[in-house]
Amino acid sequence: MHRPKLFVFAIMLLLGARALHAQSSLPPVTAHYQKAALATILTDLEKQSGLRFYFDINALDTSKYDLSVDKAPVDRALSQLFQRSLMQFSIDADQNVFISRDALVKPALPEDFFDAKPKPVVSGAAPASTERTRKIDPTTLENKLYMIGSDNPKNTRSSFTVTGYVQNQKTGEAIAGAVIFLDNSSITAITDQYGYYTLSLPKGRHTITIKSIAMKQTRRQLQVQDDGKMDISLQEEIMTLSNVLVRADKTNQVRSLQMGIQKLDQATIKQVPVVFGETDVLRVAMTLPGVKTVGEASTGLNVRGGSADQNLILFNDATIYNPSHFFGLFSAFNAETVKDIQLYKSGIPVKYGGRLSSVLEVNTREGNKKNYAGSAGIGPITSRFNIEGPLSKDKSSFLFGARTTYANWLLNLLPQEYKHSKASFYDVNLTTTHELDSKNSLYLLAYVSNDGFNLNNDTSYNYGNRNFSAKWKHIVNNRWNTLLTAGYDHYHYGIGSEANPQRAYKLDFDLNQYYLKFHVNYFMSAMHSMEMGLSTLFYKLHPGSFQPVGDKSAVIPNIMEAEQALENAVYISDRYRISNEFNLEAGLRYSVFSYLGPKTINYYPAGVPVSDANRIGSDKAAGGSFVKTYHGPELRLTARY
Repeated sequence: MHRPKLFVFAIMLLLGARALHAQSSLPPVTAHYQKAALATILTDLEKQSGLRFYFDINALDTSKYDLSVDKAPVDRALSQLFQRSLMQFSIDADQNVFISRDALVKPALPEDFFDAKPKPVVSGAAPASTERTRKIDPTTLENKLYMIGSDNPKNTRSSFTVTGYVQNQKTGEAIAGAVIFLDNSSITAITDQYGYYTLSLPKGRHTITIKSIAMKQTRRQLQVQDDGKMDISLQEEIMTLSNVLVRADKTNQVRSLQMGIQKLDQATIKQVPVVFGETDVLRVAMTLPGVKTVGEASTGLNVRGGSADQNLILFNDATIYNPSHFFGLFSAFNAETVKDIQLYKSGIPVKYGGRLSSVLEVNTREGNKKNYAGSAGIGPITSRFNIEGPLSKDKSSFLFGARTTYANWLLNLLPQEYKHSKASFYDVNLTTTHELDSKNSLYLLAYVSNDGFNLNNDTSYNYGNRNFSAKWKHIVNNRWNTLLTAGYDHYHYGIGSEANPQRAYKLDFDLNQYYLKFHVNYFMSAMHSMEMGLSTLFYKLHPGSFQPVGDKSAVIPNIMEAEQALENAVYISDRYRISNEFNLEAGLRYSVFSYLGPKTINYYPAGVPVSDANRIGSDKAAGGSFVKTYHGPELRLTARY
């Protein structure tokens, strides 16, 4: 009656004993390796132990491994070998060894297959995990093989697109201008101001090199099988020079399609001698070839003979109409928050318009995404304070900077005619970034500045900027990415006097512009790329108002009629590398400027001076109507052989 149960029990006991014997009697091995290939170590362990090792040699980690064991069971040797790796192993009851990457091979039936628990297996390393959650020794990253995309036999394409962001490993900030290139090839990509790159690579295994100023050069091993994404972190590098070699790269300007461009990063800006303890961004720009100051005690620029008002000055894409502080001795940009500046003296990109001479583009840093940091400084006439840090670690950050002055003591040292002069200024800028997900990033930026002074008289002067903008960067896929920008720019100046109550007055002027820009980058291949977009700007100008101040003032008010205008533009640019020797870039920008009502339109006879006495009539244009429209194309063409 009980014989069947006794028989089943005996069978289970024998199987359990067999599995226990298999685990407890694993052969010992001896191995001493340093920086050896994984396949070499596994082949040796298989030969010593006499066990069968199963693994896919193409899926093995390409990192170099260390192992030092003496007469240790093979499972202990494998555990030590894989303790800092994504590789895993398991041993079944028949002493077969299964080596896998990321996911652990389980050589047993599921737990509920016979409604009984399976026999235990010897397993090494932690449960399967992804690279994101597992701590990997950063020194092995250069030797590790990264799989880009999944292999699809039906995919017949010969090249694929790899995209991603290049960031500072310590702070998480995007690195602009980093160069990614394929070894022994002309395939190259450069990150944009947000650290984003697009690289076209042939199918197969490749080694790419990543370089950036003040960062350690690094390499990555890629197995490209389809389109994919790979973010890259760079470590900061402090260089110790035993000797300095000065040489010229005579081919750099010749190889580039972009002519007349100068780019300076924060490290270079800080190397320029300072005035009153304050690093000045625009003073650095004046040291560049083709740039001269408009005069002493001024921050205006004359670029290749152009006047100061023919320069487009952008601060995070916001227009700055007066970039100076304190009689022109200081620029309006806080050097502690500036990431880089770019000056286009010729060959201005098609996305910019509205100026004839040059474009000066100033970009701020994004802020530390990992840790809080700050700096402060006190100079003879200015003080500054900066703080940055994460709002959400590795996803959001902020950067806040402020400057002010206490220069009146210096003005009191001037001769008697200027002894009672006063001057003050301040500027504040705030940058916040937030990564919504892997394809969407949001940027909010604000800048406020103000100056006020008088020169030993009862007349006071003031001017200032107000700039606010929001940006949304969206990555559609590996070939398309877009940037949508909306913002508001404001500039004003005023003159006033209240010393004499009967003649107290205030004279004001302000300029306001609201803008919306949409920019698209399309990367077709390593040889061919395009960019396109459109922009619209609405101007509202108050040319001037002269008004009394106080009840006793006898000044007669005079307020000029406000003016409005709309400027629209659409552009497209195509860059094609026909060969390694011949590059071509062509662009077209079409601009439309419309003067808007309400506006009083006066008529004068031909050939006589324009004055009220000669006016023969007038009309009133309704608000929002198009009074006059101007339009025309702007052509760009650059070739390099």
